[in-house]
Amino acid sequence: MRAPIGDFDTAVPAPDCLDELTAPVADVVRHWTGAVPADRIVYVETDPRWADTAVFVEHYGQDLLERSANCVVVAGRRGGETTLAACLALSTAKVDVNGLVRRQLGARKASFASMDTATGATGMEYGGITPIGLPRDWPLLVDSAVVDLPYVLVGSGRRRGKLLVPGKAFAELPGAVVLEGLGG
Repeated sequence: MRAPIGDFDTAVPAPDCLDELTAPVADVVRHWTGAVPADRIVYVETDPRWADTAVFVEHYGQDLLERSANCVVVAGRRGGETTLAACLALSTAKVDVNGLVRRQLGARKASFASMDTATGATGMEYGGITPIGLPRDWPLLVDSAVVDLPYVLVGSGRRRGKLLVPGKAFAELPGAVVLEGLGG
């Protein structure tokens, strides 16, 4: 199979390579019910040595710079309560954590979650966190610019490998809220 974006040596429909994914990601792909068929989610093998964005796009294709999204875990605090959530925005944008995210979570203060919190709560590797497979009760804030793309490169749950996902599929994930301007 040829990858729908980028220049990857290996591209496989995600349901055909569940062993390459972390348990929470594989579980969601295995039980996928979205309008976008699960076999349109494509797993591509990548080398973690080329994880830096500039090196990554140089190696796998310049077109990926505008078609990549980062999934970050944030912690919103109000009183003694902490709410974990994920934000998905284009990798060329900055997530508005202290404005839009804080207000959306109803928090007094919001910040990026620590690496230990992010990996422990998601069951995914740092640098590979993906919106597919997050805890079902988390809010997933998705920038509308991501949803508008035909395909988006995101993490696969591991540092080795990425997923190519039709943008509109992210709006159907549990807890998803599509927001204009999340990526500032």
